Amino acid sequence: MSITPERKQELIKEYAKGTNDTGSPEVQVAILTERIKNLTEHLQSHDKDFHSRRGLLVMVGQRRRLLDYVKKKNVGRYQDIITRLGLRR
Repeated sequence: MSITPERKQELIKEYAKGTNDTGSPEVQVAILTERIKNLTEHLQSHDKDFHSRRGLLVMVGQRRRLLDYVKKKNVGRYQDIITRLGLRR
């Protein structure tokens, strides 16, 4: 259900703004998106795992708040991140 450290490092390298950037909203959204995808696959085969479902909803809310923050600060960065990640909005 969680992502491997190697995959997390790949995401950080791909979405980071600088060399030591691990906490920018873009990186956080990319990591959350990967975790959400993995958890969604898990929940498709485990229908009654309600604790993980709640965790999924918390992660989706956190990603939504981060995306709203980026949109408020810079619309161009927002458009870039949602197109790169393939999100609907």
